[in-house]
Amino acid sequence: MNAASELNFIETEDGRLVHRDVGEGPLLVLLHGGFVDHRMWDDQVPELARRHRVIVPDARGHGGSANATRPFRHTDDVAALLRHLDAGPAVLAGLSMGAATAVDTALEHPDLVRALVVSGAGTSEPEFVDPWCGQVLAAQARALEAGDIEGWLDAFMLFAAGPHRTLDEVDGTVVRRVREMAARTLSKHRGDEPDLRVPVPDTWTRAAGIEVPVLAVNGGIDGADQLAMARRLVRTVAHGREMVVEGAAHYPNMERPDAFGEILGDFLAGLRAR
Repeated sequence: MNAASELNFIETEDGRLVHRDVGEGPLLVLLHGGFVDHRMWDDQVPELARRHRVIVPDARGHGGSANATRPFRHTDDVAALLRHLDAGPAVLAGLSMGAATAVDTALEHPDLVRALVVSGAGTSEPEFVDPWCGQVLAAQARALEAGDIEGWLDAFMLFAAGPHRTLDEVDGTVVRRVREMAARTLSKHRGDEPDLRVPVPDTWTRAAGIEVPVLAVNGGIDGADQLAMARRLVRTVAHGREMVVEGAAHYPNMERPDAFGEILGDFLAGLRAR
């Protein structure tokens, strides 16, 4: 068995959604960040699958999953997948966009959620106020307008370094993996295609009603906005707390897989013991 042989798919009314499905036990769903895909979790899956059934989807428009041709919400795709598998409730662990999707699912489909783990994000209504983050997003927008794919990727990769390092200071294998995943997803899209995502409303207000345990696992040198949003979330929910992976930025599970895996494993063990 290998990761490719563990890939499955479901057919939806708007195309195919790909997911990895491995292991047995309590259900754990790993949700990737924007523009990358399920492979960002490759370092965690083998160990987690020893005690859990681990589902790792490619979000719509990412990796091997179909692009949207009609309005959609990522949370509804997660719910459709779990209901198709007759599975849940699940622990949802997500990074960046995946963290926002996890929170949306707790709001929109609470019967499917047992606990949340988020990294580098809060809800699906992000707040960007830090100048460094603003500069990166502006560089992405300029490259997109110019049709400069490599320039967009160069700007996107700055999140992997964070504001306190250059990309040369990040493990080259991590840089290569993130860039390759982002390039694959970007190749699926046109610069002028419409954004068909439908927002989930009032997420920050509604987050106060989330009753399941919420753990934020943040990279210690991630951007200020990313850290602030995750910390706001754990202060907002009923049962939230934060752990930090020192020396890592926006992809702590890839930069320091052992440290991230230990934190996540301890959290899951605590849930099993309850």
